[in-house]
Amino acid sequence: MAKSIIQKAPFRFHPTLYNIQESLEYLQKYQDTDSKGRYLYWDKFRYRIKEGDDAQKAWWATKFVRFSKSKPLEYYDKEGNMFLFCIPDTLQAKLYKISHLFSSSIVPNNSIKKHYLISSLIMEEAISSSQLEGASTTRRVAKEMLIHNRKPKNPDEAMILNNYLLMREIKRLTHEDLTIDMILDLHRIATFGSDENGNIAGAFRQSDDIVISDGNDTIVHQPPTFRVISKRLQAVCDFANTQHLGEKEIFIHPIVKAIMLHFMIGYEHPFSDGNGRTARSLFYWYMLKSGFDYFEYISISKLLKEAPKQYGMSFYYSEIDDNDMTYFIDYQLDIILRAIDELLKYLEQKSRDFEEINTLLSHSSIGATLNFIQKDIIKKAIKNPGRTFSAKEVATDYDKSLNSARKYLNELAKHKILALTAQGKTKLYIALSTIREVLEKG
Repeated sequence: MAKSIIQKAPFRFHPTLYNIQESLEYLQKYQDTDSKGRYLYWDKFRYRIKEGDDAQKAWWATKFVRFSKSKPLEYYDKEGNMFLFCIPDTLQAKLYKISHLFSSSIVPNNSIKKHYLISSLIMEEAISSSQLEGASTTRRVAKEMLIHNRKPKNPDEAMILNNYLLMREIKRLTHEDLTIDMILDLHRIATFGSDENGNIAGAFRQSDDIVISDGNDTIVHQPPTFRVISKRLQAVCDFANTQHLGEKEIFIHPIVKAIMLHFMIGYEHPFSDGNGRTARSLFYWYMLKSGFDYFEYISISKLLKEAPKQYGMSFYYSEIDDNDMTYFIDYQLDIILRAIDELLKYLEQKSRDFEEINTLLSHSSIGATLNFIQKDIIKKAIKNPGRTFSAKEVATDYDKSLNSARKYLNELAKHKILALTAQGKTKLYIALSTIREVLEKG
């Protein structure tokens, strides 16, 4: 028999396992998180108890505190047991920080400047999500394909293109309620053209020969039978569409609810392939639906890809510890905060780049005649002499018409910043190596 990947808790929690009156010292000493605010499972908790204390009793006390703060969900495992969650102070602090950053408008409001700063970020989640699922295409090649609208050359590139189209579709659906048809449509886009693992794009699996293992033949999750997929996903849709505002229903923070939807699709595993991409797409859908617009530019998959084992363990802990979804919520909040931090660093660097080119152009008579997009093109051209630009690329990058893009490029060619050439019927504009000299003379 395969060995368990971790040491599981010594018992299933019940509040009467120990006498409460005789255990008050433990109940005061052990809280829902440890002294560093970590929401630990037994495998790590048992090494962090105070010297001389009974480890099992300390675990019971911790579980008792968590149980007393937990809220049940109208969502059940395949055995009919209810999932639950709690939000300790440390998680409240993380939620506050994420919400505060959103209210601080970390993404600029000016539409052109906004597009300049974050045009490539829309592609980042599509690429990272695909790489998390095993795609091996490099970022440079993937971005080149998306920018130039090139057809995919292989299944890995097709997966990236599908994920890019998926992220665009999510934006279109933010005013819609969640339905089974929507889930199927998102999966169809995510896996179009892929038949890996017997997958049919936009169709539920038709067998139970699917398990999630740890790579050492240890089964860590076997999803509910395919016969109840429609029924169970309808429950997920009902959960998503219910207003959890603390009035008629319990209050669930929108960020937490988005994470729960991610977990639920992962638990159900309703498809033969593409479950992760579909689950993450629903997370983004609910975040955008809830007004967190800047999440369009944040890639959680990039960070999940860096530590796939921890991602998997957060699912596993939640399933084996009395269906406590808090483990998964806590891990995802950490991922979101790290992703926001990366976005802030990216925006800071992009702002510095733009100010640098603005300073250079301020000493040139040409500078006053150029718009924001043309300045951005000059920045790219200075960094990469010999690089080619096309009207199609500029139109895609800045959401402009082909005529406008062509006009911008022709004006730069007129100023001898770019050189016009052709590749077949396509006009290309080459970045010259003398741009700085041209601007200094202009």
